[in-house]
Amino acid sequence: MRSDLIFGALTHVTNRYKLCQLASKATRKLHKPNTRLQDTTNEVLDRFKDTVPMSEQVEADLAIPSRRAA
Repeated sequence: MRSDLIFGALTHVTNRYKLCQLASKATRKLHKPNTRLQDTTNEVLDRFKDTVPMSEQVEADLAIPSRRAA
């Protein structure tokens, strides 16, 4: 059931809002034509359950670099 997948994914992403944002972005990127969107969402949540979707290193890479005055 999807609720089991969500609770499994919450072990790595403690913020439910962030989990929804990450899951929707991942679902958009991983979705293949002619497949059900529900199956893609379940696959994404299953992947989140097994791995950490946003590690500290990825968050550091996404940080906005500070600009210096010329």
